[in-house]
Amino acid sequence: MTTEPETIDARGLKCPLPVLKMEKRLASLAPGAALVVLATDPMAKVDIPLYCRQHGHDCTVSSEADLLRFAIVRG
Repeated sequence: MTTEPETIDARGLKCPLPVLKMEKRLASLAPGAALVVLATDPMAKVDIPLYCRQHGHDCTVSSEADLLRFAIVRG
């Protein structure tokens, strides 16, 4: 049984809020769990992957127009 990853909608929020929301949610997830973060702040493209790299999480970034989509797997 596959479950859909939880999504955090951080559109319209300025950094560091998307990172803080992501950090809080990741802390409650089991290793290997997936999380999607949606953001529109251009700084999130730097801040979220950096946070993930520093904390051992996998992060894949995709974008469509102004929307950034981060697919994260908790390490």
